[in-house]
Amino acid sequence: MGTIERLATGALGDAEGRRTLEMLAIDPALLAERGEHVSRAAFAMAMNVGLFHDLLARVPSGAAYVADALAGGRRILFDHGALRCIRFPDGPTGALPGGEDAFTRIFLPLGYEMAAVYPLDRLKMTGRAYRHADYPDAIPQFFLSELHVDRFDPDFAAAAARVFGTSRDPLDDAAREMLRRYAAGEAVAFAVALAALPTILAAFDRQHEPASFEDYQLLLSRSNEAAWIATEGNAFNHATDRVPDVAALAQRLKAQDRPMKERLEISASGRVRQTAFRADRVARPFADGETRQVSGSFFEFISRDLDPKTGVIDLAFDTGNATGIFAMTSARDGAQEGTYR
Repeated sequence: MGTIERLATGALGDAEGRRTLEMLAIDPALLAERGEHVSRAAFAMAMNVGLFHDLLARVPSGAAYVADALAGGRRILFDHGALRCIRFPDGPTGALPGGEDAFTRIFLPLGYEMAAVYPLDRLKMTGRAYRHADYPDAIPQFFLSELHVDRFDPDFAAAAARVFGTSRDPLDDAAREMLRRYAAGEAVAFAVALAALPTILAAFDRQHEPASFEDYQLLLSRSNEAAWIATEGNAFNHATDRVPDVAALAQRLKAQDRPMKERLEISASGRVRQTAFRADRVARPFADGETRQVSGSFFEFISRDLDPKTGVIDLAFDTGNATGIFAMTSARDGAQEGTYR
């Protein structure tokens, strides 16, 4: 049994780990790793397997799509996952490092590098792409977007402080020590990696207490994205299947009456084309003890062409594409898709 399979089955359970691995088209070079030490690439891929498993458990529309793909003899080519976080101007978010710092402390030791910055000014956010240095095309990227509290009004800032100020830090000393070893280029034993993997996966979740409904409504009145983070936290916002022809796939899924985005997003270069399902609704608790239906996560689809300057696949993102895709989690009734360039 290879290292990634051992990690996935150890963290998710034998049946769920194998089932999730069978969904994904993973580079054979990654799956071939064996031994009693775990490379940063193998840990990063196993982490992504766990995150994909979690996303499907929360997104029935995505799970149904994956089941159909498997029934047709095709595995998912996991292109990237997306995260949202919040940045206060004065540092940490409760006990959690501020904004993207909560995740760069994980990404960088595991071999990820920041590939590009994407201003999302209309959303008062900044997006950053993190790409794996060892297997940039084979290990899923992360699109990490950071919402800037200081770009909103004082009432918003006060509500955000009340909601997110209760955040705890999910990383324990053992996980931090494992990340320190990876950052230092030291060998990490399989037992150490396996013990830390559930803790690392727990970082991709809501770390704060349930919001009051009044604060949620105030955040929502200014920003769909802030309201989404208030209920979903730092959970995977979406996972993405890389497909040969996303336009043809979108037409087929629309004909099946799937919850599709109306328009295709096309990058300024024309080489990156994206669409998505609309977010599934989920039940989330609020501070008053009530559970309410809110917008959850979703599943995305992307096609990437070769970059003629390099002759390799274009792994970039696009500000306009990202802004349009963000509308899939709109919580406002009757919200319209936007096309932003």
